Amino acid sequence: MNEILFFGKNSVPNFVENEPDKITKPTQFKFDSRFKFENENEKQIKQISQITFSTIFLFENGKAIKFLGDFFRPEYSNKTEKIQIEDIQKVNLGADNEAILTSEKIVFAKGMNINPKNPNEFINISSLIEDTNDRIIEDIACSVYSSYLLTSNQNAYGIGANGFGQLGFDYETLQKAEKPILMMKNVSKIFSGNNSNHVFLLNSNQELFGCGDNQFGQLGLGESITEKEEIRIRKLTKIQNIPKGKIIYIQCGDYNSIMLIEYEDQNQNPKRKLYSCGRSGFNGVSKDQHIREFTEIKSSLFENDDNILEISVGNSHTLILTSKGKLFGFGSNFSGELGTGDTEDKPIPIQIELPKLRFNEDIFNYHVYCGYLTSFLYYSSPSFSNLEEDLIKLFERKEFCNISFKTENGEIIEAHKLILKYRLKDYENEIEKLKEIISKKSIKESNQIFEMIYSNRIINQKLYYEIKEIINSNEKIEETMKRIYLNENEKDFIIERKEKKIKFPKLILIMRSELYRGMFLSVTDDKSNKVTDYSELSDKSFQIFEYWIYSNQIKEEIQITQEIIDEIKIGIDYFQLNQTNPNLFDLLINKFQKQN
Repeated sequence: MNEILFFGKNSVPNFVENEPDKITKPTQFKFDSRFKFENENEKQIKQISQITFSTIFLFENGKAIKFLGDFFRPEYSNKTEKIQIEDIQKVNLGADNEAILTSEKIVFAKGMNINPKNPNEFINISSLIEDTNDRIIEDIACSVYSSYLLTSNQNAYGIGANGFGQLGFDYETLQKAEKPILMMKNVSKIFSGNNSNHVFLLNSNQELFGCGDNQFGQLGLGESITEKEEIRIRKLTKIQNIPKGKIIYIQCGDYNSIMLIEYEDQNQNPKRKLYSCGRSGFNGVSKDQHIREFTEIKSSLFENDDNILEISVGNSHTLILTSKGKLFGFGSNFSGELGTGDTEDKPIPIQIELPKLRFNEDIFNYHVYCGYLTSFLYYSSPSFSNLEEDLIKLFERKEFCNISFKTENGEIIEAHKLILKYRLKDYENEIEKLKEIISKKSIKESNQIFEMIYSNRIINQKLYYEIKEIINSNEKIEETMKRIYLNENEKDFIIERKEKKIKFPKLILIMRSELYRGMFLSVTDDKSNKVTDYSELSDKSFQIFEYWIYSNQIKEEIQITQEIIDEIKIGIDYFQLNQTNPNLFDLLINKFQKQN
């Protein structure tokens, strides 16, 4: 199930055969005979990373292939080589370095500045961290000549060249680091770019720090940093005047930086805005002026009811994908990398015409990637190792956050009830254990615990072992989710209601009903998209049923009658609804007694 669109520089290597050197409109990319796959399942793409003449494709099976090009040595062009590392979680390329994060939280890297004796050999650089308790790696990033590691203890390390101060040290003191050096503690995210020489570190308090190349103001430090001797910031410096909202991520290009901020609008709906700084013509704000402080990219093209899903920054161009399946871009267009049908630069955002996407209704699983004069728009199947991630994406509703936990300092954390019910083996008893654990933790540790429960990732090894006994994962459900999501026609189940057809996500029904669970998990040919008739339920009973299916609650304003109780009791038995405590029937009885 691959869908990959390509546009931009199509020479050395030739990404799309029998096409010109510059592909100026989104064109279908296919893995041809140059890519040697054993079977079709190996082609499920997960991530792309590129710099100049090298492109790495990472696939869902944890394997990666490098597609090579070399302008000066044509005999090395259009060749592929398999990366001899298994279970890869993430890849990153720089001009002189490669970094690979495995599912075991180990980082392998290579490059002249990392292993000068054998620059083409991968070495385990996470094992070179001096603190042996700090070798579980959660994330990686690369700039042109340096690589960065984020550990489970929220410490940031750097390795490689330091010519621009991109490791946060004076060049005279440290020209390069062949072992990871500690840059900063209490880091929640690292942001850089394959084509950049600067880096940002975000701490858990949403404070942003940066260092490295700043000749065009791409660190967003403002007009105070303008002198020539200060165009290279050689120590981590706090970025002032950060826009209000939560920083989702920052992407760094050669000359600029783009920041994605999330905030709540007046109706408390999550919305996103873009902010930019850096070189004129590439910053999306100004054609003639360098922007030295993060400034909002304003455009009438961004509709109020649309939202920004993802951004990607190449060496000098940027792409923006929205929730309505629209694609925008700005910056350099020398090789057609903006996909606008020409090669004219676009200093401010312009919409890119796309062919009809095969999985348009599943736009949340499309990704954009900008490389060196190239662009990709590709579909990546969702990760099915964590059902919770899909739940959060599908149902960001406040009624899910209805369990309160109190930390050691009395702060209140709201947790997703639906997810906890799925995650915990014995919800009633184990929720009390979890409350006891949280009551002895700080707000930071508590947030890490819930992030770990939601995603089943090891956020912190010590915390993980404390609560591992109350974490459960149902592999059979996850396999079913994979099957459902790989067939877009199977995502929803149609419930018929008095000549109306209502779509219920199978994801929820599997969790709520033994009848539906057996129906959808059936190994027979009937994968069950048949219609179920709910016409016998009254309008009120169906409203109660529908709301409870999603939220495990009954709306306060609903008036309960004996007829409703009788109707729903029959429905509970017929559909074999999974009854937790308090269950739907008990909730109805209690509400009925209070109202009468």
